[in-house]
Amino acid sequence: MDNISITGAKILFEIPVFGGIPITETQVNSWIVMAILTLLCIFLTRNLSVKPTTKRQIVAEWIVEKVTGLVKANMSEKFSHYTPFIAAILGLSAMSSLLSLLGMYPPTADLNTVAGWAILVFVLITYYKIKTSGFLGYLKGYTQPIPVLTPFNILSEFSTPISMAFRHFGNVVSGVVISTMLYAALASFSVVLFGWLPGIFGQLAEWFPILQIGIPAVFSIYFDIFSSCMQAFIFSMLTMLYVSGAAESD
Repeated sequence: MDNISITGAKILFEIPVFGGIPITETQVNSWIVMAILTLLCIFLTRNLSVKPTTKRQIVAEWIVEKVTGLVKANMSEKFSHYTPFIAAILGLSAMSSLLSLLGMYPPTADLNTVAGWAILVFVLITYYKIKTSGFLGYLKGYTQPIPVLTPFNILSEFSTPISMAFRHFGNVVSGVVISTMLYAALASFSVVLFGWLPGIFGQLAEWFPILQIGIPAVFSIYFDIFSSCMQAFIFSMLTMLYVSGAAESD
């Protein structure tokens, strides 16, 4: 347990400077994801031309058009400059969760990761509320519609980043846990079904659980692929709706 952080991520090593800062799987894998996305962007956008002539540029333009359309549909035209930010959230979230397909620890299974994203979104929400209503108007909003509801309004305000973080974190972790339990259960079922075979065949059932071949991949389509992309989309949608709603509030 000494090499496991409080959020469940394995501590790989510690930096002796500044009191021994721990470096966890979450941090290392997050940098791997950012490096992959950076290299992918460089690959897709190098040597661009006015008229698309390569499949790379067609794919790059398709991604930009889809994300821009998503932002305009949910945040309106004046928020089109948020396209890179929303694209970054989509890419980071989906790619981080999909690392589980490679047997790596997904950064989104660490509450620190999604909580950081949620806090950033909360800062943007607060910024637009203050920009729209002024600082005094922002504080006055906590007393609406009647002052007695102020404590509940404060709780509601701060529950936004908490709910966003725990929704994303909970769904990713549950998928990892269920996939792990399924994998272990299939190994036990292999022994039960084939362990009765005589001689070396029964031993092979223990050494080589045949039920672990193929079956986990079917469930992985949902838990590792569909769910990962869906959670990235939901987090991005909530970000767009909360930020645009804050900018339009009185």
